Amino acid sequence: MTDKYTSAFNRRAFLAGTAATLATPSFSQDLNGADTVELERDLSQVVRRNASSFRTLDWRPYFSDLRNGAVLVDIDSRALHYWSDNGATYKLYPSSVPLSEDLTRRGRTSVIRKVEGPSWAPTPSMKQRNPEWPDFVPPGPDNPLGTHALYLSWTYYRIHGTHDTRKIGRRSSNGCIGLYNEHIAELFAMTNVGTQVLLI
Repeated sequence: MTDKYTSAFNRRAFLAGTAATLATPSFSQDLNGADTVELERDLSQVVRRNASSFRTLDWRPYFSDLRNGAVLVDIDSRALHYWSDNGATYKLYPSSVPLSEDLTRRGRTSVIRKVEGPSWAPTPSMKQRNPEWPDFVPPGPDNPLGTHALYLSWTYYRIHGTHDTRKIGRRSSNGCIGLYNEHIAELFAMTNVGTQVLLI
């Protein structure tokens, strides 16, 4: 009888311990110290996304109105929020953000130009840091701006797509905000020249 009860107890203890381990938040499985966790793996690439503070927000603390729609980029949570001008549409997208604080700009700006199939040229400071980079990259799969770009009133700053999906959810840009190509295409269709943008 003792062996039977001991065996049953050990089995319960094992199952409880296993359940506790599986229930541990994935945040404890930090891979690189930058608040990212590995969410999916396939044979060709690893996609890492931010897993902290990715939550819906209300527009009212950030904008006085939704005239022309509104885009809020939260650098810390690596998320882009969009509200349509009538408030009926709200979207939340994971994003890439600048590599460091010195490359980060915060404040109010707006969309001044929309380009489908953008070309790209490094800024003078990028070229200084990376002289081996090409002077110009035409639209296509090698273009770091992906399929669509929203140009902001700040020189050199854009919200754009990327063909390198590993960058999304990470500190990985030289100043711009990056989205998956399917997300920037959706945002591109909803925004207008004049859409207000706030980076916090």
